[in-house]
Amino acid sequence: MQKILRLLIIIAMLITAYLLILAWQKDYPPGADSTSVVDAPSAQVSTSTDIPSASVADGDVPTTSTASTVPAGNQAPASATGLISVTTDYYDIKINPVGGDIVYAALRPYSATLGSKERFVLFENTAQRVYVAQSGLIGQDGVDTNSERAKYQYQSNQYVMQPNQETLTVPLTLTKDGVTITKSFTFTKGKYPIDVSYTIDNETGKTWQGQLYTQIKRDGSKDPGMADKGALSMATYLGGAWGTPDDDYNKLKFKDFNDGELKSVSSDAGWVGVVQHYFVSAWTPKNFTGHFFSNEVSGNYFIGMKSQPISIAPKSQETISAVLYAGPKIQADLKGVAEGLNKTVDYGYLWPISKVLFALLEGIHKVIGNWGWSIIVLTILVKIALMWFSNKSYYSMAKMRALAPRLQALKDEYGDDRMRMSQEMMALYKEEKVNPMAGCLPILLQMPIFLALYWVLVESVELRHAPWILWIHDLSAMDPYFILPIFMGVTMFAQQMLNPQPTDPMQAKVMKFLPIIFTIFMLFFPAGLVLYWIVNNLFTIMQQYIVNKKVEKEQKQKEVKILS
Repeated sequence: MQKILRLLIIIAMLITAYLLILAWQKDYPPGADSTSVVDAPSAQVSTSTDIPSASVADGDVPTTSTASTVPAGNQAPASATGLISVTTDYYDIKINPVGGDIVYAALRPYSATLGSKERFVLFENTAQRVYVAQSGLIGQDGVDTNSERAKYQYQSNQYVMQPNQETLTVPLTLTKDGVTITKSFTFTKGKYPIDVSYTIDNETGKTWQGQLYTQIKRDGSKDPGMADKGALSMATYLGGAWGTPDDDYNKLKFKDFNDGELKSVSSDAGWVGVVQHYFVSAWTPKNFTGHFFSNEVSGNYFIGMKSQPISIAPKSQETISAVLYAGPKIQADLKGVAEGLNKTVDYGYLWPISKVLFALLEGIHKVIGNWGWSIIVLTILVKIALMWFSNKSYYSMAKMRALAPRLQALKDEYGDDRMRMSQEMMALYKEEKVNPMAGCLPILLQMPIFLALYWVLVESVELRHAPWILWIHDLSAMDPYFILPIFMGVTMFAQQMLNPQPTDPMQAKVMKFLPIIFTIFMLFFPAGLVLYWIVNNLFTIMQQYIVNKKVEKEQKQKEVKILS
């Protein structure tokens, strides 16, 4: 029975290791090799392949009209090389007046890498990486066609949100055949969602017909969110995603963008976007029903939505809007943008446990103010919550440890008769009221918590670049000096010494090697996860030591009673 117990413990630990290895691997491999951060991107004019076909009653057909522009007042003419710069409390953004695309977005609250003065760049349009947010008007009277993008006029090439401003609006205008189109970007202080609206003022004598499209364009380059995580870091999902109120979170791998999965999906409250480590970009409709689409053209991936065809009567005006979220995966913020968007913080199959752990961790952090100490407090709370189960298990293991001499004696006496030895061992366990299987309980209870916390540390942007003490400057990255993993191995070995030792020599050798194997394995895991395991081990050592002493005292009292 003891052999079975040991085997089950080893299997449980190896299963944990295997599951972590699966989590470690990139389930969605990237394409081109690039993680560079660029300060001042140059504008690159979008090609005709960027523009989706317009939807009409009898199917999808390419657009055929050509945009012609008339300068309005004293506005500056559009240029293929000039970009409109926008600075807010959250963004440094550059808009290309040709098409009105956001071709650069740096997130001011986030540094590019640990200790860097450069801001993290989400959108850029350079030779190294293409990742932009696009929108436009297509269809019969649309200004974006398969031959050229709309060329907007603008009042200024630089906008800065002032400290006393709650919102900042950047208008772009275009006049074509008596129809004035105003594309406006509205930024709100303290918020990442950007309102993108098209006001179509039809002063002509005929009905204007067109269609709005919004999309994210990205190449297959690597995730820049992993730039400072090292070559052996644990990557998360990079690819497309979408959701509707009825089906709120779905992944769509880049390689599946041409498979037509979104062909029949539409929603007036859904979202489509691209997910990467810690950050997400997504479009959601504001006052229209979006028909989703995705496709891949020449190594570029497009995912977006189109509105239903719009008809604007003569001498009338209409506004159609969408919301662009381009920022960190902060669950509270994402939940208010679109249903299911918060699930881009993907905790995997153990998400219920992960959400509880993150809620506890976040609550503790609000009081303590340091994520490292918060992890320590969380670990202690988890151990206290499981203490009743653990005590039962440790008591059984302590009894097994105390019975080790008697078990060895049975092995010496009945070593050649395995059946008789098993019968005598079972009789001894029954006499001493010991359950040898109880030793597996701590491992089985810790496995899902350990895996769930792994995903919390890997996926939660709140812990990105979060310091603890001394040399630990980023709990979401591995310990640069491997001090924590080595100490974890030491605590694991110390804990092992408190357990009953296997009578089988081969099992004993395997158990002795486990701390070394797990130390090597944990070298490249997030420091926060290793910290959790260390505190867990230290608490276990203390708890098990107390239980062992109690059992030893009981055994001595029992022996004295028998002798007397």
